[in-house]
Amino acid sequence: MLITWFINTFHVEQAAQALKPLAGNAAYLLFAVGIIGTGLLAIPVLSGSLSYIITESFGWKEGLDKKFHKAKAFYIIIAISLILGLSLNYIGISPIKALIYSAILYGLTAPVLIAIILHISNNKKIMDKNTNGKISNILGFATLVLMTVAGVILVYMQLT
Repeated sequence: MLITWFINTFHVEQAAQALKPLAGNAAYLLFAVGIIGTGLLAIPVLSGSLSYIITESFGWKEGLDKKFHKAKAFYIIIAISLILGLSLNYIGISPIKALIYSAILYGLTAPVLIAIILHISNNKKIMDKNTNGKISNILGFATLVLMTVAGVILVYMQLT
């Protein structure tokens, strides 16, 4: 419920207005430059990461150090992911809502991933003599509990 309210009432203009005490009349310009700069940094990283994930999964040639003719699938995946990302707004998907929902999804899947990592890092068959120490296990388990509680609270707040 709280998340839905936040998504429905949050406007980019309000975020820019929050900068007004700090930046004065340049708040909108500062916010726009920040958003554009963030996009220019994030978009190539995300599309490149996706391309590495897919090509490594299938054992295809990959890498930004290779020319297009040596790693065609790698560069085609980058192009397709960029086109899909750019088209989101045109097919009616709000980029802000997509970011919020992806953050929620990350928050809900984090405890599962932390549990898997703890299991692997304590498995002597996999890690041999390099298994987690006592402090790493305490911190890892505390993080697991914290993220699980946060996920449960998030789901509870959505359902009530």
